[in-house]
Amino acid sequence: MTFDVAAVRRAYPALADGYAYLDGAAGTQVPTPVIEAIGDVYRAGIGNAGGAFPASDRATGILAECRRAIADLVGGEADGVIIGPNMTTLTYRLAGTLARSWRPGDEVLVSRLDHDANVRPWVQAAQRAGAVVRWAEVDLPAGELPAGQYDALLSDRTVLVAVTAASNIIGTRPDVARITAKARAAGALSYVDGVHATPHGPTDVLALGADFYATSAYKWSGPHIGAVIADPALLERFHPDKLTPAPGGVPDRFERGTPGYPDLAGVTAAVEHLAWLDAGASGTRRNRLLTSMAAAARHEEALFTVLLAGLSAMPHVKLHGGAARRTATAYFTVTGVPPARVAAHLADRKVNVWHGHNYAWELTGILGIREAGGAVRAGLVHYNDAADVDKLLAAVAKLRA
Repeated sequence: MTFDVAAVRRAYPALADGYAYLDGAAGTQVPTPVIEAIGDVYRAGIGNAGGAFPASDRATGILAECRRAIADLVGGEADGVIIGPNMTTLTYRLAGTLARSWRPGDEVLVSRLDHDANVRPWVQAAQRAGAVVRWAEVDLPAGELPAGQYDALLSDRTVLVAVTAASNIIGTRPDVARITAKARAAGALSYVDGVHATPHGPTDVLALGADFYATSAYKWSGPHIGAVIADPALLERFHPDKLTPAPGGVPDRFERGTPGYPDLAGVTAAVEHLAWLDAGASGTRRNRLLTSMAAAARHEEALFTVLLAGLSAMPHVKLHGGAARRTATAYFTVTGVPPARVAAHLADRKVNVWHGHNYAWELTGILGIREAGGAVRAGLVHYNDAADVDKLLAAVAKLRA
């Protein structure tokens, strides 16, 4: 297995500016093949799908190939891939649709670990339906989401369990497969937020047991496109609001308006790029993705070990979280320095990080840091290298009071 980070970095024009892009948890940079794929669609000419001319045929093919690419990435079926502008929009759409069958007294289970996009749509839909919202709690300070607590939280009135596959700020990877199995045994559907998890290793929605799995292409080197993946047979059970003449089949009826076909071509190119990351990967695109994403994960983990050791050795730094299974995402505060000032200090030294709550509204609340400005997040992705980590550590070290 061969992961050549120098070769990977050469594929990303933005990395030539000398900055350490450690803001990948908020959105990754885009490689040349994706940029070219988007431009090629505009150069070739594009029309809406369903017409009698070649440009329309191209649009039809682009959409179909995008569904196949996303299905290969996560291990789903192309006919179960719903495409939309972003995960938040799609989750609100699915929440409104699923909640039509909810009745007063039904129960919806969300977690304090999740990004608010996998909390608020369900809480608000439950409130409208008269359903009860129940909460899975996070064990601190490690930041684990114990699967065992779901035994007491689930009941025969539970209709939906929403849970993240990885925390977007502290990286915790809950035992999703165990949680979804408990949900299924109780007769509930599961909605898994895979936005932060998907870029950091191989994904298998069947192994996770997710009835719905959400992901965002811009977190794995694609354009700003979101997707939700489900079994097509499950989607057949639901009927969202749509325009009368709009397609009524699955998954089309969950998609509103005309998609941005050039961006869909970019999504396919991003999946192909991920499949290319390990030079020794072979076989089907799905197999190449599994090999390449495993290699990328090992690369990230090696860098993360250095990053954590460096930050942990600094007495003026406090790390938040520390789960046994986590993505390469560090969330930290610096004694006596507000997170916004830390981020500005790092930016001055050509290190890009995010600060604040990062929409982990519930988690930053129980950590007790939300009102004080949250913390600083440094996230590693496959194109980061040792120099990026060294640059961050050197910059944070200079902040010692």
